[in-house]
Amino acid sequence: MSYAEFLEAKMHVGGNSGFKATYLPDCLFDFQSALVEWATLKGRAAVFADCGLGKTFIQLAWAENVVRKTNGRVLILAPLAVGFQTVTEGEKLGLKLTHDRDGTEKKARLVVSNYERLHYFDPKNFTGVVCDESSILKNFDGKTRLAITQFMRKLQYRLLCTATAAPNDYIELGTSSEAIGEMGFSDMLSRFFKKVERTMSRRDEHQGCNYRFRGHAERDFWRWVCSWARAMRRPSDLGYDDAAFRLPPLVVRDHFVKANSPAPGMLFEMPAIGLQEQREELRRTLKERCEQAAELANSHSNPVVVWCHLNPEGQLLKKMIPDAQEVKGSDTDERKESTFRDFALGNIRVLVTKPKIGAFGLNWQHCSNVVYFPSHSYEQYYQAVRRCWRFGQRNTVKVDVVATEGQRQVLDNLKRKADAASAMFEQLVGMMRNELRIERKNEFVKKEEVPTWL
Repeated sequence: MSYAEFLEAKMHVGGNSGFKATYLPDCLFDFQSALVEWATLKGRAAVFADCGLGKTFIQLAWAENVVRKTNGRVLILAPLAVGFQTVTEGEKLGLKLTHDRDGTEKKARLVVSNYERLHYFDPKNFTGVVCDESSILKNFDGKTRLAITQFMRKLQYRLLCTATAAPNDYIELGTSSEAIGEMGFSDMLSRFFKKVERTMSRRDEHQGCNYRFRGHAERDFWRWVCSWARAMRRPSDLGYDDAAFRLPPLVVRDHFVKANSPAPGMLFEMPAIGLQEQREELRRTLKERCEQAAELANSHSNPVVVWCHLNPEGQLLKKMIPDAQEVKGSDTDERKESTFRDFALGNIRVLVTKPKIGAFGLNWQHCSNVVYFPSHSYEQYYQAVRRCWRFGQRNTVKVDVVATEGQRQVLDNLKRKADAASAMFEQLVGMMRNELRIERKNEFVKKEEVPTWL
């Protein structure tokens, strides 16, 4: 490869590349149609809409518009085990989608696959790509982010959809911007942000806490984000009616369990301090925590989803809950999909799985009982709860958090992150709303005075 070819491979397709949408299904809500029209006209865009606002319908309508305009093909990338749900949603719109796991389907116009199988596909075979749950891009040094960005680099049409684009910090928006070819992550940092303190490594440099807005750059930053993204938590954020999108109450209850025996070398139980002691306490309280979770799940006959993080937890929970089915990482993709589908259809009452496997993209409004083993990841907790507490849910959602005494700090950390993420998203939506509003302002308010010598 010559140096010129190397530079050409690094370049994104520039400029707006959209067109006027011609396909708008009648079943779309008014705000969904507006987002489809805007994203299609933009060509390369991001939709940061909360869970249950119909991002799947939006991305499918956008993809169909690209197919009809270009007579080409669109690849829809989704988290593992969400592909079958995307195909089902497409059927509701009268669209034929093909779930391709190995890149062998060459004729289908709308192709659905998983991020883990992106290496089977050639971007030259597609004119557009959709990234469902695109928060996967926020990992600055991740191989998946790099692979997705490289795959999208030359495609004319690109769409990102997620509810948690930047759950921790504003600068995480830079990875989404880079993926759709607006501005590189490093370029965004140098233009809008200023480093607070010196760091020694590139990894530390990308942690977010080391940056703040440059003087007078915050408004310019949000104007720039508005040029390629739309964010909303409810239809009224874009000026539409919220009547059909009001969430039922959410009840969160904390259950703290104690170990039956103290830590090795200790005469009595001491609170866990630090990550190493917390992990040791989790292993030591495995049985107690699972017994508490099983008691909650077995206390009624309604659907329940139990979120855990360790393989021994999942195995023990399955034994303690008679009608539970477990989805684990070693399962085949086919079994994961079939189990998730059976749970959504009501054929399985209790589902036991990990947030990193099933917490993204799935619709489980039929379930209103959640049991959660906490971790330090706020995004996993938010997405896990939102599988059930989302628009379309009619019942009060009960979330039972089962933790150890040493995890009180973990829960405090989750609450702090939740408050920070909520405040940040509200600010993001508010700033966008302000910047999108057309304001007519007359700066010339003083009456003209003619000098006496004229």
